[in-house]
Amino acid sequence: MKLVSWNVNGIRACAKKGFLEYFNEVNADIFCLQETKLQAGQIELPLHGYEQYWNYALKKGYSGTAIFTKVKPISVKYGVGDNVSEDEGRIITLEYDRFYLVNVYTPNAKRDLTRLPYRLEWEDEMRTYLITLNAIKPVIMCGDLNVAHSEIDLKNAKSNRGNSGFTEQERGKMTDLLAAGFVDTFRYFYPEKEDAYSWWSYMSQVRERNIGWRIDYFIASEKLVPFLKDASIDSQVLGSDHCPVILELVQ
Repeated sequence: MKLVSWNVNGIRACAKKGFLEYFNEVNADIFCLQETKLQAGQIELPLHGYEQYWNYALKKGYSGTAIFTKVKPISVKYGVGDNVSEDEGRIITLEYDRFYLVNVYTPNAKRDLTRLPYRLEWEDEMRTYLITLNAIKPVIMCGDLNVAHSEIDLKNAKSNRGNSGFTEQERGKMTDLLAAGFVDTFRYFYPEKEDAYSWWSYMSQVRERNIGWRIDYFIASEKLVPFLKDASIDSQVLGSDHCPVILELVQ
């Protein structure tokens, strides 16, 4: 089973830059999007054989998530009961026979950290939600989590210390989540792999020089470790300032 997650930074723009070609080539069983930046009816994707689930933000051209899946889920849930997260279209949960899949677009703390307090509340609510689900059946959470957990997860750790996405508070929340019975699947397979990034600034030559951050993840319940086959980052795929990340499971 192959799962793909991609922050497309606007699916309409990404669709003009090869999204469908990549989608068809990768042939995922489940394909998750973040930052779709559109409302209902603004795009029609010919994804034959896939169920489509969209969570739109109320604010036009902002946030939003989607999941395309070959296997029809048992149930679908949008948000976790928090009005802000639901208004911003940041969470979709699909329930399958063997696991829950939670597609997430985590709020950015903003450059001046004005949204950091809300971000930390969000992290606590998400952790509680995932723990609750995990008590029922295993969980896979994927998406743009807007944090580089460790120094190895970004190119310039020293100069970015304390910046949005690399504050001690945000990193600590990721540590707390992993300690609650979850694994960062990429680091499970590649604990010491350097220069493995999923997001790059649009500043000149930054992506070409691979000055990036790894902020896109597949987080899985420890109970799923025996079924993990591989995790990877498709860093050569363009179309967004993020690239797709992949998780493969043994069925």
